[in-house]
Amino acid sequence: MSERKVYNDYFYDEPAFNTHDGGYIPLEVPDVPEHKLNIPGILKPDKETDTDMWYTVDAQPGETQILPGEKTKTWGYNSSILGKTIILKEGKHMHVTLKNDLPVLTTFHWHGLNVSGPYVDGGCHAPVYPGTSNEIEFTVDQPAATLWLHAHPCPETSEQVYKGLATPVVVQDDIESKLPFPRNYGVDDIPVVLQDRHFHKGNQLNYKEDYDPDGVQGPTAMINGTVNPYFDVTTQKVRLRFLDGSNRREWRLHFDDDLKFTQIGSDGGILPEPVEFTHLMMVCAERDEVIVDFSGYKPGDEVHPYSDDVPIMTFKIHEFAPDDTKLPDHLIDMPPFAKIDKDAPVHKAAMSGMDESVEINGKKFDMQRIDDRQEVGKERIWEVSNSNEMDGGMVHPYHMHGTQFRVLSRNGKDPYPNEHGWKDTIGVNPGEVVRLQVKFDFPGVYMYHCHITEHEDGGMMLQIQAYDKQDPHKKYKLMNMDTLLNALSKEEGIPVKDLDIPAMNSYKKMGIHMC
Repeated sequence: MSERKVYNDYFYDEPAFNTHDGGYIPLEVPDVPEHKLNIPGILKPDKETDTDMWYTVDAQPGETQILPGEKTKTWGYNSSILGKTIILKEGKHMHVTLKNDLPVLTTFHWHGLNVSGPYVDGGCHAPVYPGTSNEIEFTVDQPAATLWLHAHPCPETSEQVYKGLATPVVVQDDIESKLPFPRNYGVDDIPVVLQDRHFHKGNQLNYKEDYDPDGVQGPTAMINGTVNPYFDVTTQKVRLRFLDGSNRREWRLHFDDDLKFTQIGSDGGILPEPVEFTHLMMVCAERDEVIVDFSGYKPGDEVHPYSDDVPIMTFKIHEFAPDDTKLPDHLIDMPPFAKIDKDAPVHKAAMSGMDESVEINGKKFDMQRIDDRQEVGKERIWEVSNSNEMDGGMVHPYHMHGTQFRVLSRNGKDPYPNEHGWKDTIGVNPGEVVRLQVKFDFPGVYMYHCHITEHEDGGMMLQIQAYDKQDPHKKYKLMNMDTLLNALSKEEGIPVKDLDIPAMNSYKKMGIHMC
C-alpha cells in the first residue's frame, strides 16, 4: 500500500470562518460532569421481508436529561431528542408512516435521499398536521451512505431542528459491506451528531430569544444530545459518522495531539480513495465518515477531539485486540463523468447577502414559484457562487434536494481532497464559483438553498422542477403561505398577524408581503 498524503489544514478561506461573524458565539467548556455519549438506538422496522421494509417514524415532544437539574423540553423522532437511527437497505422498497404527535405541523425531509419530490422528499410542500400521519413509499436506489432526517417546514425549519428534530439515516449496500471498515454499531461504528445550544433558566431552550438571522449559535457543544460526553474505546479502530446538524456552526475538528484520521465517506457515500487528515472542517448539513486508529494509546489514556480550541468530547482508551486491517488505496469505483451536451444551458445559483438580505439569484423563496427546470436523467452543469464580500463574507453551505452531485472544480481548480465522491451539500467561499455536475433521477419539485437554517427560512432558497420529457408540464400541489400561516394560527390559537416567526422579518424588511 502506498504512503498517503496527510492534509493538515482546513482548506476553506480563514477570513470567512464563522469565528469572524459579528454575532459569533464561541464554544465554552461546560462546567458539568462527564456523561456517557448517547448513541441513538436503531429504529426497529414494523415489518421486513426479502423485498420490503415498513417503518413508523414518530415526531414527538419529550423531556431530556441534558444538564444537571431540570430536564430540557425537546422534540425527537421515536425519542425525546434527535431520534433512533433509521437503517435503509439498497434495493428494498420502503413503506414509511410519518406520524406527528407534536402540537404544530411539521415535515419529514430525507436529506440526501434520492427520492421523488416534493411529497416523499419531505420539504415544505409535504406537511403532516398535528395528530395525523402520512404514508410514503420509495425504493432505496443509491450507495451506502450516512444521510439524515430532519424537519423542513419553512419558515420554521430552524426552530424545529433546534428543538431536536434531526436523526441519522444509514443506507447499507453489498459493496460497502465487503470493505474492511468497522461496522459494529454502537461499539466501533457510531454516529456523531454535532450541534450547539444555549441553555436558559431551568435548562430550557429559547429559540426566539437566541434568534440571529445569520444563524443561531450556542456556547455549549451537544454531541448526540449529550453535553460533555465520553466514549469508551474498546477496539483499536473506530468509525465516526460525523454530521454537522447545527443551525449555523462550522466545526473545525482535530485531536488534541493532532492524531491522524482517515476519511472514507462523504455526504452521499464512500469516497473513491481514503483521505488522511489531522484537521477537518465541516459546514452545516455535511456528513464525513472517518476511521480513527487508537493503536498508539494504552488503557487509561484519554484522547480529545476539539473544534477550534475547545474540547468537545473524550475518548477513554480501554484494552483492545490488535487490528492490522489495512485500507486499500482504492475503495469504490465512481462512474466516469458524463459528457454534457455542448448546447446545454449552465444552471446558476448565485448566493448573496447576509442577515435579512439573503437571496439566491436576486430572489427570495416563493412557495408557488418554479425557478428552474431540468430534464430527468440529463447530466447538467451548475455554477454555484457566493458573492458575499461585506466584512469578509461568510461560507455558505449549499444543498440540493433530490440528488447527489459531483464536484468538478472550485474557481477553476480541483475540489478539496475529500470532495471526489457523492455530495449533496458543499461549502462555498466568498467570491468563489463551484462547478457541479447534477442529475435528477425522479420527476418532481425540489428545493436548493443555503443550509444555514435561518438563511433558508429567511428566503435563501429556490425551487427546481425535474421533469419527464413525456410529461414536461406536470402540475404539483404546492403548499402556499396562506395555508401555512392559517394552520400555524389555528395551532397557536392566535390571529395570523400575531404569529411570532422570526424568519418572516427577512421578507418584511425587503417589502415582500407573504400573504
